[in-house]
Amino acid sequence: MIQTKAYAAQSPENDLAPWTFERRDVGAHDVQIEILFCGVCHSDLHQIRNEWFPGIFPMVPGHEIVGRITQVGDHVKKFKQGDLAGVGCMVDSCQVCYNCKDGLEQYCVEGNTQTYNNLGRDGVPTYGGYSNTIVVREEFVVSVPEKLDLAAVAPLLCAGITTYSPLKYWGVGKGHKLAVVGLGGLGHMGVKFGVAFGAEVTVLSTSPSKEADAKALGAHHFVVTKDEEQVKAVQGSFDFILDTVAADHDIPLYLSLLKTSGTHILVGAPPKPLEIPAFALIPGRKSVSGSTIGGIAETQEMLDFCAEHDIVSDIELINIQDINQAYERMVKGDVRYRFVIDIASL
Repeated sequence: MIQTKAYAAQSPENDLAPWTFERRDVGAHDVQIEILFCGVCHSDLHQIRNEWFPGIFPMVPGHEIVGRITQVGDHVKKFKQGDLAGVGCMVDSCQVCYNCKDGLEQYCVEGNTQTYNNLGRDGVPTYGGYSNTIVVREEFVVSVPEKLDLAAVAPLLCAGITTYSPLKYWGVGKGHKLAVVGLGGLGHMGVKFGVAFGAEVTVLSTSPSKEADAKALGAHHFVVTKDEEQVKAVQGSFDFILDTVAADHDIPLYLSLLKTSGTHILVGAPPKPLEIPAFALIPGRKSVSGSTIGGIAETQEMLDFCAEHDIVSDIELINIQDINQAYERMVKGDVRYRFVIDIASL
């Protein structure tokens, strides 16, 4: 077994604090990664507080992992010691169902194994990237391009692929008008990818103060959704809306901004069920859809695309000792746009 240092929540009532545990030894198909950086996702906070479902404690969060491979199993083919590598939101799946065979491990019929707060197929709890090392099957590890800022790559393993995947699936690109709702960890990546794909991008936000940031990220337009005149001016004008907001918000308002046959894509996860009147959809043949992360092949494609177009997340690097304060700031929206932990501080 491999002795591992980490920060963990012992219960939903506890702050994260130092903890040590044992990871499994490196098997024939495994790689061991020395973790260098780990992004901080809002879902980390939701899960340590049991806001989505009962968690498995102690809990070591973190599913935006970048590091260097220190050991490989005898049958590993894709990686060697010293390679830069990344691990995202999942570390296993059945690998035999129709979704897994189609490169959609995130939609595994049996359910994929999440990087943390989940039971592995061996029945042992998974622990995430707020730690100094991790052991993962090679099939769920991606190569990280050397040319990119490693710390800023980490959030691509969640925020990046969560926005890249639906834009690719729906073929968003040149000639399309794309609106991005919310300018946070997900939203700022949605803007970057939308622009890189050639779409005309508008940010929809309740905060006028974010306009300068939106434009700096490449957005072509900015609409304050509390301003009735600005909203009226964009009625029925968007082909796609990428909705990154995880709080309750007025979905019918955004549906009114779609063109005929337009698609509203949910990647944020509001805590309450959506309220969508039938007549917000029927008259314009509009759709509300959802998407999560991409599969492993698509995640690798996304990283390669980012290397080609020099795209990374906008981050604030923190020491792991500051994680609880970072959570407090994240709740207040006081981060542009993703915290990343320097695991050397552990």
